[in-house]
Amino acid sequence: MLKQLELLMDNLNSAIVGKKDVIEEVIIALISNGHLLIEDVPGVGKTTLAKALAKSIDLTYKRVQFTPDLTPSDITGISVYDKDSGGFIFKKGPIFCNIFLADEINRTSPKTQSSLLQAMEEFEVTTENEHFLLDKPFLVLATQNPIEYQGTFPLPEAQLDRFFMKISIGYPNKDDEKKILKNYLELKNLDHIKPVLTKSELLSISKEVEEIIVHDEILEYILDIVNLTRNYKSIALGASPRASIDILKASKSMAYLSNRDYVIHDDVKKIINPVLRHRLVLSAEARLEKRNIDEVIDDMIKKLYIGGVYA
Repeated sequence: MLKQLELLMDNLNSAIVGKKDVIEEVIIALISNGHLLIEDVPGVGKTTLAKALAKSIDLTYKRVQFTPDLTPSDITGISVYDKDSGGFIFKKGPIFCNIFLADEINRTSPKTQSSLLQAMEEFEVTTENEHFLLDKPFLVLATQNPIEYQGTFPLPEAQLDRFFMKISIGYPNKDDEKKILKNYLELKNLDHIKPVLTKSELLSISKEVEEIIVHDEILEYILDIVNLTRNYKSIALGASPRASIDILKASKSMAYLSNRDYVIHDDVKKIINPVLRHRLVLSAEARLEKRNIDEVIDDMIKKLYIGGVYA
């Protein structure tokens, strides 16, 4: 089914110009059944990306602007009195969709943020007396602004760990931004985006990804990386066992996109930064040296041996 994924990439590349690496990371998360945290400045295309993804697979899409007064029931739903039956019925919230865009998630309270936790981890919503399963696939795209810290509530480590990847779209270069302006002049919006992949095909692809072969040496390599994060001088908080699983899942998806039925070391290295960057906490010394987490991860990977040589 690689042909369908290539068509999906073409669709997304037509909506988000010049960001092929970002598109690849989004598709890896999609076929791995993982959630994405997008940390970026306003106006670079986060909402456009989510809409284009939903339209390309004919999925349901909902967007919620997270604000300080947002409540958990605004996301998950609420029980309302039904005068005909004389009882309460559950009115489903916007989270009951395939792609849920949580815009500026760090602008709402921790209580409301936590209402996403169960849905992200268990793919279900629990009320007082009932459990409601979410439709599959279910993907949370959460955005946060790296600049505007005033009036924000940083996501706790427990919630950050539930995001499969953290990515950044970034500003376009001059040539790509010129294409964006031309698209605007030609009144090109997302109307040209047509479904190129069915929901059932996407679920089948996810099952095929699960069948990708992972040899013991790859498992050892993943474990070496994770253990190094827990014993590295520049890192105060290392990766969790959940991170190990997500590295494995992302590596299998990368192998699938590379048209291989087995994982190699390069698959792991290509996905390691987006999978780990939001889970690790820099040490005080590293922060004083003004190091960023991607630099630390890159330096750490170089210290690992593969087949007797440095990675």
